[in-house]
Amino acid sequence: MQNITVGKELKSVRLKRGLTLDEAAALTGVSKPMLGQIERGQSSPTINTLWKIATGLKLPLSTLLREQEDGFAAVRPSEAEMISEENGTMRAYTLFPFDPLRNFEAFYIEFDVGCRHCSEGHCDNVEETVFVISGRLDITVNGQTATLSANEAVRFRAGAGHIYANPYGELCCVYNTIFY
Repeated sequence: MQNITVGKELKSVRLKRGLTLDEAAALTGVSKPMLGQIERGQSSPTINTLWKIATGLKLPLSTLLREQEDGFAAVRPSEAEMISEENGTMRAYTLFPFDPLRNFEAFYIEFDVGCRHCSEGHCDNVEETVFVISGRLDITVNGQTATLSANEAVRFRAGAGHIYANPYGELCCVYNTIFY
């Protein structure tokens, strides 16, 4: 992840809202020193830290990863910004960052064998879709678990925490779209 890009976006959002680092820390649950390090590009935040910041500031995760766009974009995971989590066993690539006119963001995500990722809930009225490209994935939301195989999908309200797990014997690749 390009720490400088994330830091610039975080600082821009914070300043536009007239927030001090102390106020942003109180809203997000991320310490003032950590927020300062992220803004200066001195720290590489985990996806959970980014979700805390995005949820606390009530903005889509990809706002922190935004780059200028020119109206047309062909995207490839190999060229997208990558966020690694769960000791590198989960890799999320931002395909389409949040755009307020479209109200969605899209990711390509890889879950290695044995990966289990607990995602904190997003803002109310947020909906996610997950389309499995290859492998199998268990998704648990509100105590309900769906096991998806290649070419299968799930849609759910993402206001509550949810779990992605790959206990199976092969890499699982998905497209994840978050609608706001």
